[in-house]
Amino acid sequence: MTPSTLPSAPAPAPAAGEPTTGAQLALADDLLGLLRTTTTEPRPDEQLEALTLAVAADLPVLLWGEPGIGKTAALTQLAASLDLPLTTVIASVHEPSDFSGLPVVGDDPAVQGVPMAPPQWAVELVRAGRGLLFLDELSTATPAVQAALLRVVLERRVGALQLPPGVRIVAAANPRASAADGWELSPPLANRFVHLYWVHDRDVVVRGLGGVWPRAELPRLVPERLPEAVALARRAVCGFLEVRPTLIHRLPSTETRRGGAWPSPRSWEAALTLLAFGTAAGVSRDVLALLVRGAVGDGPGLELLAHLDRMDLPDPESLLADPARAELPERGDLRQAALEAVVAAVGARPERDRWEAAWAVLVRALETGAPDLLVAPATTLASLRRDDWEVPETVERLASVVGLARRADRSVRRAEAAGHAGRATVASR
Repeated sequence: MTPSTLPSAPAPAPAAGEPTTGAQLALADDLLGLLRTTTTEPRPDEQLEALTLAVAADLPVLLWGEPGIGKTAALTQLAASLDLPLTTVIASVHEPSDFSGLPVVGDDPAVQGVPMAPPQWAVELVRAGRGLLFLDELSTATPAVQAALLRVVLERRVGALQLPPGVRIVAAANPRASAADGWELSPPLANRFVHLYWVHDRDVVVRGLGGVWPRAELPRLVPERLPEAVALARRAVCGFLEVRPTLIHRLPSTETRRGGAWPSPRSWEAALTLLAFGTAAGVSRDVLALLVRGAVGDGPGLELLAHLDRMDLPDPESLLADPARAELPERGDLRQAALEAVVAAVGARPERDRWEAAWAVLVRALETGAPDLLVAPATTLASLRRDDWEVPETVERLASVVGLARRADRSVRRAEAAGHAGRATVASR
């Protein structure tokens, strides 16, 4: 007899009181259930807040991140928190016809045409009326599959089937360098997404492995702020593009950048929507920056945010009209910009009472903020003095502060010069 034909020894019977194999597997399942049982808690998480707001705004989102970073887990938790059925479609293992539809020939195609039958997952989404469609491994999908996904992502059509408004779309991709047989995203597909770069946070991972993850919550929109939010978003985006018309449409020159966020009329519309939602929900500037940059790219997004900051600056004429009650921005860069705008307004129409009012505004800034921001505007304002204008008493309150700041600046410059000279001496030896 060959070894393969030898009769196998019977499995030893379990000892008295020892659980059977089936019981052991049941215990293993119980242990796995305990390991998979987690809870959530409200906790600040900027990237999760940005993702949730983009989903609420019904914009397709693409999560970029290295393998194993937690993109799929985040989407699973998001769907559970929002009570949305999750439908996962691995883009790289599908054919183009799985998204564009399979042709079905009827009795008289010349009269009735040939309808495109949708796949089962799309039919189930329509039947449910709502859900979260998760397109995973997008960067490993072939160009033909990416082309078929264009209508799915933008028009929400799969074959002849229209996905209901209650369906939200989120995709995930690995950078080409870490993707399995990866491709760069085509520019038309990339420009349809809001791109968010998913990174791990140590505290989130450690606490999550301990059984508590951040809770994904829809943004709290304030009803009274909706019209104001829309007006602000339109004014900001339109005003910015009037000043920077070359950024209305700018296709990047490299293939890699074309596969990310870049400015076009479509992506500016997405940025406007995100700005309105973010304003109505009162999200932080950091969350708003993630979203706007994810829509139109880093450079244009940061320029738009800077334009938005300038829109929030107080009117210099209002500050000059009532210096004692002037409300200045708390952020240092915005405060200095507001003070420089006051000085510029005086320079445009130099009058003695306006010049004195500007000094009163600087005193107000001294009372409510850091004194080092006053050096430049105070120096410029002093240079605007006419010979017949007496120096107001308020200037005395600023003289010591400005003088100290100047001396500090000179000390820093002397120290830097000494350091350069020392290094030059050492190098010459």
